[in-house]
Amino acid sequence: MAYSGGAAAAAAAAAQRRQMLFAEEEEDMARYTQDDLNNDWEFKIVRSDSGAFRKPEVLKTLLEQEARSGWVMLEKFDDSRIRFKRSRSARTRDALLPPGADPYRTQYGISSTRIGLTVVAIMMLALLALGALGFWFFVFR
Repeated sequence: MAYSGGAAAAAAAAAQRRQMLFAEEEEDMARYTQDDLNNDWEFKIVRSDSGAFRKPEVLKTLLEQEARSGWVMLEKFDDSRIRFKRSRSARTRDALLPPGADPYRTQYGISSTRIGLTVVAIMMLALLALGALGFWFFVFR
């Protein structure tokens, strides 16, 4: 049991380190011009911990969803990160978005922390099932 907690903590720490490295890299990659900053734009980066943006159909879906909020893709850093921009005036239409739509989301799909916790939970259930099977085998043999 302590091992699974340690595995979850290690997975969370690794995800946090990866996010810090991505943030530093994104800062270098996403240079903003004076024109960008003076013309009332806002920017965001949407991330997929599973690299989902390599699939054209997923990318198309993301772009359609973000366009509803006025976001336009600026660049695709890689299969896990895409940078968007929109005019600040688009905020006035945010209240008209369908329920559940978040114009400021930065995560697409399942997060790496949730993936790690799911894997740990599956491992724990498998160990529990093996233990129960072993108990049943020795008691009713």
